[in-house]
Amino acid sequence: MSAAITMSFGIFFIFVSRKSKNAEIKKRDGYLIVTGGWVSMAIFGTLPYLIGGYIPEISSAFFETMSGLSTTGATILDDIESLPHGILFWRSMTQWIGGMGIIVLTIAVLPLLGIGGMELFIAEAPGPTKDKIHPRIKETAKRLWVIYLVLTVLETIALMLSGMNFFDAINHSLTTNSTGGFSTKQGSIEAFDSPLIEFVIMIFMFIAGTNFTLIYFGFKGKFSNVLHNDEFKWYLGAVLGLILFLTPVIYYETGVSLLESLRDVSFQVVSTITTTGYASADFTTWGSLATFIFFLLLFSGASAGSTSGGIKIVRIVILIKNGFLEFKKRLHPNAVIPVYLNKKAIPSQIIYNLLAFIFLYLFVFVVGSVIMTALGESFEVAISSVATCLGNVGPGIAEIGPSHTFSSISPAGKWLLSFLMLFGRLELFTVALLFTPYYWRRN
Repeated sequence: MSAAITMSFGIFFIFVSRKSKNAEIKKRDGYLIVTGGWVSMAIFGTLPYLIGGYIPEISSAFFETMSGLSTTGATILDDIESLPHGILFWRSMTQWIGGMGIIVLTIAVLPLLGIGGMELFIAEAPGPTKDKIHPRIKETAKRLWVIYLVLTVLETIALMLSGMNFFDAINHSLTTNSTGGFSTKQGSIEAFDSPLIEFVIMIFMFIAGTNFTLIYFGFKGKFSNVLHNDEFKWYLGAVLGLILFLTPVIYYETGVSLLESLRDVSFQVVSTITTTGYASADFTTWGSLATFIFFLLLFSGASAGSTSGGIKIVRIVILIKNGFLEFKKRLHPNAVIPVYLNKKAIPSQIIYNLLAFIFLYLFVFVVGSVIMTALGESFEVAISSVATCLGNVGPGIAEIGPSHTFSSISPAGKWLLSFLMLFGRLELFTVALLFTPYYWRRN
């Protein structure tokens, strides 16, 4: 039924738009097409939940679908194992489709619109022409799809060899490579209680959090391009540094063995920084310091050009470098000192764009948190729900932590959080521009 309804609408829109199929798609059209397409997918994606009666409330169904397509991984379901395999597979597919969609957008489409920060990786992304989609976008998309599919197949095989059955393996592979985090178990990865399964998923989460341009280089055997990339070095360093710092902290707080602490910390650090959101343990039980660090990771994200959400490490790196340069400029006010990334000077316009992005990101976080508080949520739930949905991570803290769901959030809160998922997934400006009067003016 859901497929029939969706296909009917698709055929109808193809029919009514056939006369304009050769029309030139301009830059201003791209913003509306991207946002409208994502919202449309979310609307039609609710049908399996609503028609089957598995999620009868429309706000919850839309929340679950947007969480899937935006690869956030937050769920309102309190008894996942009771759902039929068809619905569970649909949940996983929404994340896999959303993950590949955002990869194509960030590497192949958003640079043409002049947004997303991917100008930094223009060597592999197709260059823009005057308000047109470049012909190479099709070839780029094909390469990305092949890489994405290969990684999914490889992880499925690895998980089956690690002890998962085929259904669980394919579902977790779909939601790992999309850094989505939907699981077929209510207890997430913790339910399998397998160090080997956690290790396999952790490796593929880390890969999925890497810039797909670098993954492409890796597939071609150009490993020096990967290892010498500044963002990748910061990404790897952040993961290893956090693991080394938090392991003794958790060992002291929980009293479990050092090896068990290393296992839990490693998985949760990779899961959170890549915005996958799988849970092998509840980090909110590890003490205030660990909880605060994981809360900060809700903002970070992994690499630009990956399936992860958040601010992205490359933006944070540039922000840090630019901050240190301000000290030099205070001593040498007349000097022209550019910010370098991968031994290349970054144009000042990109610096301004990144600063504007981070300001807008934090502004939306503050406003969203205020609204969630006004809707009756506690301070912890308000700030963590907004942070995790805007960053497309999944779990928050307090009543929406890794061991809980978002089912207690009010309908109004679910609509707001659904919008924030879309807002964060499409790099903020893509959606924000539609709410400005400048966009709707003819000239």
